[in-house]
Amino acid sequence: MIIRNAIIHDAIHEEPYQGDILIEDGKLVSVGGKVTGDDAEVIDAEGLHAYPGFVDAHSHLGLDGYGGPTGMTHDYNEMNDILCPQLRGMDSYNPMDAAIPMALEAGVTTVAAGPGSANVLGGTFCAVKMYGRTLDEALIKESVAMKCAFGENPKRCYRDKSDSARMTTAAKLRQMLFEARDYMLRKEAAGGDITKQPKFDMKMEALIPVLKREIPLKAHAHRADDIMTAIRIAKEFDVKVTIEHCTEGHLIAEQIAATGVPVAVGPTLTNASKLELLNKSWTTPGILAAAGVHVSIIADAPASPQQYLAFYAGQAVKAGMDPFAALQAITINPAEHIGLEDRVGSLEPGKDADVVLTDGDPMVSDTRIKYVIVDGKVLVQK
Repeated sequence: MIIRNAIIHDAIHEEPYQGDILIEDGKLVSVGGKVTGDDAEVIDAEGLHAYPGFVDAHSHLGLDGYGGPTGMTHDYNEMNDILCPQLRGMDSYNPMDAAIPMALEAGVTTVAAGPGSANVLGGTFCAVKMYGRTLDEALIKESVAMKCAFGENPKRCYRDKSDSARMTTAAKLRQMLFEARDYMLRKEAAGGDITKQPKFDMKMEALIPVLKREIPLKAHAHRADDIMTAIRIAKEFDVKVTIEHCTEGHLIAEQIAATGVPVAVGPTLTNASKLELLNKSWTTPGILAAAGVHVSIIADAPASPQQYLAFYAGQAVKAGMDPFAALQAITINPAEHIGLEDRVGSLEPGKDADVVLTDGDPMVSDTRIKYVIVDGKVLVQK
């Protein structure tokens, strides 16, 4: 396939450029310049803008179904156990969720989907493309992060069971990491001798990739003190961490920047439904990015609709965010946030051929999406 004469916004270079895009076997072969070929399918993109498929680093899409009765489609929180790292978001993901084609039509092509924030440890997020009738068709990677949560949600959901204070939440997470580290070291020391290995523990096994820095803790944190608690615990155990929501991040932007920790901001188009959301603002991602923080913008669907991801970036621009930084916040930055920058997030040779063709800036409300191409297949054409 050849996309001919597009205005290319590759999410790497700030200035767009005119050229062709060559796609073969679902991958980007060349981006820019002139491509020749007689037998390839050609899309005439004269006057159209080419963007990478939009990426959301934090969603519950497919785990909290669109249009279902309350409780019947709730598959993103286990309410009987505050510590359940052994759960996998992929096992709750429904690829026939009605919200998925809506997201695809709006140019969202990759989403990290997983558990919610009721639990101190909730399980792993998976990464999926926005197509397929089965998980196997949609799945990019089984595990991109381990969800943990701070702030009001765990202590509200488990107030009468096991958690009624922020210090309890932190202690529970630390205890699990201590136990998992001990389990891992004993397992390694035993080598191949099964008689010396600790008894199999599914929760401990699930935390080993975190301790080995193979996946990060994905820390739900709104308030400034919760953000710093998450970073402090990650430093204590020498594990990777990303901050999710980061509602008060603009109040401590320099402190976050000094840590180098990536953040995902959102959902911002929602009511301040609890105290820790009182400082919610569209200015947050722009202030953080200007301070040097690695920023993604998220929908946190269904908290806010997945299909309006580009619109949320546009609102951040209206509030002062640099437009190119906002574009990166829904493309290459979230791809890096979930460890998939080698596959998605920018228009570069070798990456998945996920391309969105528009008649203007997708962060502006009157822009129309003309084509959405995923893995080299035209899935949306208007």
